[in-house]
Amino acid sequence: MTVYTKEQSEAGDCRLLVGTSGFSYTEWVDAGFYPSGTKAGGMLPLYALRFSITELNYTWYQMPRADVIERQRRQAPEGFLFAAKLTRSLTHEIDQEQWPAHAVQYRNGVAPLVQAGQLAAVLIQLPPSFAHTPPNRKYLAALLDNLGGLPLAVEFRHRSWASDRVFRELERRRVTLVGVDEPDLPGLFPPLDVVTNPDLFYVRFHGRNAKGWRSGNMQLQFDYSYSDDELRQWVENKIEPMSARARRGVLFFNNHVRAQAPQNAQRMVKLLKQRGLTVV
Repeated sequence: MTVYTKEQSEAGDCRLLVGTSGFSYTEWVDAGFYPSGTKAGGMLPLYALRFSITELNYTWYQMPRADVIERQRRQAPEGFLFAAKLTRSLTHEIDQEQWPAHAVQYRNGVAPLVQAGQLAAVLIQLPPSFAHTPPNRKYLAALLDNLGGLPLAVEFRHRSWASDRVFRELERRRVTLVGVDEPDLPGLFPPLDVVTNPDLFYVRFHGRNAKGWRSGNMQLQFDYSYSDDELRQWVENKIEPMSARARRGVLFFNNHVRAQAPQNAQRMVKLLKQRGLTVV
């Protein structure tokens, strides 16, 4: 499989940001990441003391509203960045007649982040059922067209999308292919170090809980803590090569159970710095 290297960055030129997929978890209070008594509304300022970016998960469940996004943006310090997940009505529950209007609504909802220069990416997370078929290719192309101008990143869950032809099309569009770490199960998209956009690479760490992955229970699916050796292998074998081919990289941990995500993210920051990579 070809590894795309459209533009080489100068050594050490890539700036890396590490965070977690979501930040508002009550169990993180019990786990000690947030002080006792911390309410959901007060979590983002505390999170921003430790990380410079977060992934907004709630925008998958409900369409973002500009007023809500603006209030949230103001809770974080200047320069803090957000990746926002695309709403499920555009990825998982697609209405062939209504989706163009939903795309416009989504764009309007995240506008405050765009205007403030704080939107790192829009995460288009596609379901495992979204295989590489002609109708799905056509829909994805139309969706990318409708969201044109936004920084887009596509996460495939079905292995059939892992092809040079797909990567070349993403590269042509300057759309980021999301790298994934997840259980080694039949049909899932493999872990790759392919860079399709020299402006940004994007990696999500979901954990490797094979038994819980298809359980339908998120507490089981994302219950996993990475060892230092597992993280180090990613740094040396994938993140370093990807850093040589992009100007920015964002890494998110989605193994949120018992605050394993922020623990692993903080450890990842240390390992990256030990390798001489630039973490901001």
